[in-house]
Amino acid sequence: MERYGLIGFPLGHSFSMSFFNEKFRNEHIDAEYVNFEIPTIEHLTEIVNATPNLRGLNVTIPYKEQVIPYLDELSEEAAAVGAVNLIAVSYKGRKVHLKGYNSDVTGFTNSIAPLLAPHHSKALILGTGGAAKAVDYSLQKLGLYTQMVSRIRRTNAITYEDINAEMMAEYHVVVNCTPLGLYPNTDECPYLPYEALTPHHLLYDLLYNPDTTLFMKKGAQQGAVVKNGLEMLLLQAYANWDVWHRDS
Repeated sequence: MERYGLIGFPLGHSFSMSFFNEKFRNEHIDAEYVNFEIPTIEHLTEIVNATPNLRGLNVTIPYKEQVIPYLDELSEEAAAVGAVNLIAVSYKGRKVHLKGYNSDVTGFTNSIAPLLAPHHSKALILGTGGAAKAVDYSLQKLGLYTQMVSRIRRTNAITYEDINAEMMAEYHVVVNCTPLGLYPNTDECPYLPYEALTPHHLLYDLLYNPDTTLFMKKGAQQGAVVKNGLEMLLLQAYANWDVWHRDS
């Protein structure tokens, strides 16, 4: 039996295990997908060594950047982004070979592209982690100017306190790459001047549990177009399967 899985912490919010195991059942694939909820990335080596027939792993918060030193190879896109959410596991004799990819780029790009309009020329990216890096890479590839936002001032990011109504009038795309609003903390949302949003704005939340986050609700109340990350997750999942089978 082939084995696949997800590493991260925590993992109670993830739909990946149910998605893949249902796929395996429906398509009569002799495989199993499990969650590896690990408190530190150092446990990755233990998982790889202790899981027979491991063929692939997904990586979620907070390990998309921390996992890179544990990999033998990176795809061109993963290296450019600086984050990994997908690992192909292959075997060369007794040696295990781990190659990192970033299917966040594929999933996000294909999900948001149909929603973009000519006036969507600038985007605020909430967060600076691995998912935010993939979103930044994707949006720039789509021709948008991007600005990351962090809780603390960084060389490549402004803070939430810097965002005012004037800035919101200039940046018509806002992407939430933070865990704010993730189940069970559904009463949380990023700190923004939501009253400055208009029907010209597009709010995209990478979260998908709950279906409609507080970030999305506040946007919809102002007439903004809103979307969650479920389609991105599904597009990623298909991309993941293609990579795992191509590299197996």
